[in-house]
Amino acid sequence: MSLLVAIANRNTDKLQSMLKQQLGEQQVQVWPDIEDAAAIDMVLGWQVPAEVFSALPNLKAVSSFGAGVDGLNLDAIADHVSVTRIVDNELAADMAEYVLTQVLLHKSHMPRYWRQQSNKQWRAKRVRAHNRVGLLGYGQLGSAIAQRLAANGFTIKAWSNSEKPDTATVTHFCGDSGLNEMLAHVDYLVCVLPLTAKTRNIIDAELLAKLPAHAVLINVGRGEHVCESALQTALSKHTLGGATLDVFRQEPLPEESPLWHQENLILTPHCSALSRIETVVEQVVDNYQRLQSGQALKHLISRERAY
Repeated sequence: MSLLVAIANRNTDKLQSMLKQQLGEQQVQVWPDIEDAAAIDMVLGWQVPAEVFSALPNLKAVSSFGAGVDGLNLDAIADHVSVTRIVDNELAADMAEYVLTQVLLHKSHMPRYWRQQSNKQWRAKRVRAHNRVGLLGYGQLGSAIAQRLAANGFTIKAWSNSEKPDTATVTHFCGDSGLNEMLAHVDYLVCVLPLTAKTRNIIDAELLAKLPAHAVLINVGRGEHVCESALQTALSKHTLGGATLDVFRQEPLPEESPLWHQENLILTPHCSALSRIETVVEQVVDNYQRLQSGQALKHLISRERAY
């Protein structure tokens, strides 16, 4: 049997080489140059065309190339096929540091000073006194972000799909009423949700209007969480204090996108948490070997929740 690497729009040469070193040349195939479809029982994929899955008669497992599974068309994967994701603890630490950095940049008015520098202006402003952070999502990544921010003196609130007990550092909310209550009392809103049918476009004009006018949005979830036109309107009308986007509906962000020129908006190239290729290889090889020996796979996702 063999593993198929099917990752679109990325150079996977190093990944292929490392997998072949671990599993052997004959046990790794690469899309679109599939040599023996019947031999493939596992796919490591991202943005895989739906027809690839249907062409693999003996497929038993699919691993997402990332921490999320929104790069996989789950509807195209048969129900009996197990779906897993990559879990990288260092990724959580990296994202927590990124979010802390962005909060501090906005807190200290750095976007304003960057504009002033380009215009040779000298105008000082006191650091924001605001310290309330609201998290949309409280899984592995959200928990790491909360710990890092709390350790730096921020008050943390978190909204998630299910009820969670409050802790010494985090006040939890859930449901529509809980979301509305949290939004009204945060200075920084950080989106770290998985992308599902329910969370797509969750940050729209209606949600943004429920935030205080000085609030800052930081999106490290997925680009489809944010209605970009609504965000631009809020920033232009100053009904939102600022924003950082690390993820976008189209990546790379097109040169003609108006987001490049939007004031009070920091853009970064989907760099808040980059999975280490060594971690990907280690976990994929482990699950591949588990599959061959009939053991339970690690890091399985829920098809119903899509994460």
